[in-house]
Amino acid sequence: MNENPSCLLHGSLVIEPASRELLPDLLRIEEACFSAPWSRKMFEAEMTGNPFARFLVARLVNRDAMDTTVVGYLCFWIVFDEVRLMNLAVVQTERRRGIATALVSRALAMGKAEGAVRAVLEVRASNHAARALYERLGFRPFSARAKYYTDPVEDAVLMRLEPLVAEAAP
Repeated sequence: MNENPSCLLHGSLVIEPASRELLPDLLRIEEACFSAPWSRKMFEAEMTGNPFARFLVARLVNRDAMDTTVVGYLCFWIVFDEVRLMNLAVVQTERRRGIATALVSRALAMGKAEGAVRAVLEVRASNHAARALYERLGFRPFSARAKYYTDPVEDAVLMRLEPLVAEAAP
């Protein structure tokens, strides 16, 4: 897979592993994107205490390469033969430019390289944009969890990609 999966209008997109130094950026994005955001403690627990957890960030790099901006992230787990997408967020002003697709595609490729054969996730039933993204990547709904989310209370749609493919569907 290409290390720089897409070019955007104002710079290049780079997908790379997140570091603890980026935690303030991740928290900023998390709080802007979710009604019930993860706390700093939750992020730290995933980053330092969960051997299955991985974080990727999406950065926009300006043409002069002197400035980068974190515009999205993905937390996912690789647990034996399965990739579990845990949390995906892209800043509002940068949505619909392929950033989420690039993050998920990279995570799926990493999982496949480590022997994963399927991927799973939960998504709010009302989050039609996210559901459409996952369906474009080949995920299909297979179950639901009633009242899974809070603030507001809402069902989760469980989606699965099996067999695991690492490229976006056309």
